[in-house]
Amino acid sequence: MVRRPVAWVAAIVLFVEAIGIALLNWFLGVVVDRQDMSLAGLDSDMMSVSSKVGGLVFGLYFALCGVAALLVAVRDRAPGLFGRILLISAAVVHGLLGAFTVGLVGWGAFVFMMVALGLIVFTLLAFDRGAGPADAAPGDGVGGKDGNGGTDGDMNGGTNGGTGGSPVTAPPTPSAS
Repeated sequence: MVRRPVAWVAAIVLFVEAIGIALLNWFLGVVVDRQDMSLAGLDSDMMSVSSKVGGLVFGLYFALCGVAALLVAVRDRAPGLFGRILLISAAVVHGLLGAFTVGLVGWGAFVFMMVALGLIVFTLLAFDRGAGPADAAPGDGVGGKDGNGGTDGDMNGGTNGGTGGSPVTAPPTPSAS
């Protein structure tokens, strides 16, 4: 199936973005520090330090999102609650960054952000916890065996105390009298 390779690619893209964001903000901090100028009375040293710290924090965030995608790829199952929250927030961040970069940087950066967004969303949806009957394992609630060895098909795990399920019968046909 294609879902594991997509999760691997999403993890790699997130790690590359983590490094890129951290280096870009570090470079911007160095540029501001060498300019030695003030912007509306702000201290240039404070702007330099805040750019560097912000880049490191944002880079660590993307690296953590990359770890979540990597765990999805390695385990071949849906992320846990924390991983799901991380990946959803990364998808939202990529959507917002894509909207900003189209005007500030250009269409190439927008396409990159949308590809990253698509990889993250595909990873989330391909490993969805609410898998349908085709993806479900036997006995996990979809067509699982009940206590009598029959199938009851209910969604409570198939353990209804052995009462078995009754087949569904069609309603009686109306008579024309």
